[in-house]
Amino acid sequence: MRKFSKKNIKVGILGGTFDPPHIGHLHISNIAIRKLGLNKLMWLITKQNPLKQKPYLSIKIRIQLSKDILKNQKKISVKYLDHVVKSRNTFDLLNYLKKNNKKIKLFFLIGSDNLVNLHKWNKWKKIPELAKIVVFARSNYSTKALNSIASKKLKKKDWLYINSKKMNISSSLIRKF
Repeated sequence: MRKFSKKNIKVGILGGTFDPPHIGHLHISNIAIRKLGLNKLMWLITKQNPLKQKPYLSIKIRIQLSKDILKNQKKISVKYLDHVVKSRNTFDLLNYLKKNNKKIKLFFLIGSDNLVNLHKWNKWKKIPELAKIVVFARSNYSTKALNSIASKKLKKKDWLYINSKKMNISSSLIRKF
């Protein structure tokens, strides 16, 4: 993985299966770049989410579709690092990125649906040691998310809730068509 040359570069991480990737992913990516002043944002595609069923599309197709969606985006790139990190866990991935790029400030982007279940993630309480958690509001999840175990256990300085214009789209909704 290429090291970043700038000092204190702000990097956003949007991880997931992207099964399939869609404009909602692009929408929150662009909001994050703007609101957080990110220098770069990476879509880190994982082969399999440990808490979800097997993806519908192959990893190769998901990577290609993501690259197609991002072809005109200068600050957003697509990466697949499961084989390098040898883990699908967010903590291990963020730890790998931090160890290899000590000067970067990481922002880990998730939807409010993920905040609801964050307490089920491996080493979830340690994620803020590596990255600020940035939660994007999703329809029908705000109340659950803001009352979740993670929202109550994490320190206020460790996470940020962004309630921007929502797009009513999801990978699971797309797969139904």
